[in-house]
Amino acid sequence: MIDRRSVLGTLALGGLSLATGNAYAQPSAYPTKPIRFIVPLPPGSPPDVLARIVGERLQAAWKQPVVVDNKPGATGMIGMDAVAKAAPDGYTMGILFLTHTVLPSLFGKVPYDTARDLAPVANLAWIYNVLVVPEGSAIRSLTNLVAHAKAAPGKLTFGSGGIGSPAHLLGETFCQTAGVRMLHVPFKGPSEAIQSVLGGQVDVMFATSSVAVPMVRGSKLRALAVTSPQRMTALPDVPTMPEAGMDGFTVREWEGVVGPAGVPAPIIERWNTELARIMGLPDVRSRLLELGLTAADQNSPREFGALINSELGYWTRLVKTAGIKAE
Repeated sequence: MIDRRSVLGTLALGGLSLATGNAYAQPSAYPTKPIRFIVPLPPGSPPDVLARIVGERLQAAWKQPVVVDNKPGATGMIGMDAVAKAAPDGYTMGILFLTHTVLPSLFGKVPYDTARDLAPVANLAWIYNVLVVPEGSAIRSLTNLVAHAKAAPGKLTFGSGGIGSPAHLLGETFCQTAGVRMLHVPFKGPSEAIQSVLGGQVDVMFATSSVAVPMVRGSKLRALAVTSPQRMTALPDVPTMPEAGMDGFTVREWEGVVGPAGVPAPIIERWNTELARIMGLPDVRSRLLELGLTAADQNSPREFGALINSELGYWTRLVKTAGIKAE
């Protein structure tokens, strides 16, 4: 499997726009009015929390209101379509995350072109997951899980917050990497999915660390492995996927900022510079860790574009080989 970290500096940007047009804004005066920050998920979701942390500090630095606008629906497509179709003047930006790079291959057609209609600004954070089973499960290790899955193909179930959700993608990647077959059980959202794991109706799930850690510590769930490169400070006794025997499993979620294609390059760079400053603040980094997010190291628009392109290619291949369907 491709390690997304290795492609940041090597892949070309491809079709992702870093347009330098200046029809809509005067970069030297920017910003001179309120900024709309679109989050394509409901309030309280990880992208929403991240947007509010960043927006508050952008507002303080730029002396202009930064309004977080939640536009959930259609697995995030409604909100991202609003970003893609906004005036490219730097006053409407949005949060893009991993799911958006699987939607084109999953649905066949989305109302915007992820590679052409969005201008990458910066990746802000990485999100890691914990592979969990019910506390009373007979499965006690990742090796044990693989053995059970191979002994009864298609019998074990893995839950997710819906088709195309991160937990779904992680589960399919796990099956591909381990060479096993498990039955995917999608729910309306991650809360419903984790409740089914807690109740024993679902055998296993990749849950975000912010959800999984307190439940593991409270002996409600058993953690088999974490998807982070190193062991999590919050779960020091839980091995990483390679430590647990799953070499090559390097999937991690990410969340970053994009604008509509055509935003002037100086405005993109101003956003990138300010976001790098904000994500480097000790209080921001500490707050994100509490939420199960890791602030990304400083990265350029071109590097974020390379990450998006690599993810589009990877998930297109996985959707095809795994036979994932939108219905």
